[in-house]
Amino acid sequence: MRIKPLGDRVVIKMMESQETTKSGIVLPGSAKEKPQMAEVVAVGPGGLVDGKEVKMEVKVGERVIYSKYAGTEVKLDEEEFIIVRQSDILAVIE
Repeated sequence: MRIKPLGDRVVIKMMESQETTKSGIVLPGSAKEKPQMAEVVAVGPGGLVDGKEVKMEVKVGERVIYSKYAGTEVKLDEEEFIIVRQSDILAVIE
């Protein structure tokens, strides 16, 4: 199955977080902070959204930083994705 986002929505997949700190301390699952970096998996068509013209600026495969509490988490075929609005994406990592 595939997820096809609508409007100005973007499907992202979280990147794996580090298990240890820089000094070598191993973090238990509850102490790890949710990563805010993700890879773009699918991009909606943009167009007219809420009465405004939206041009999609992110592309599939790009790595992005997104707002900490943004989006809706979805599990599909044992993989976890987050569906966010393009405006919740703060930056593209180059």
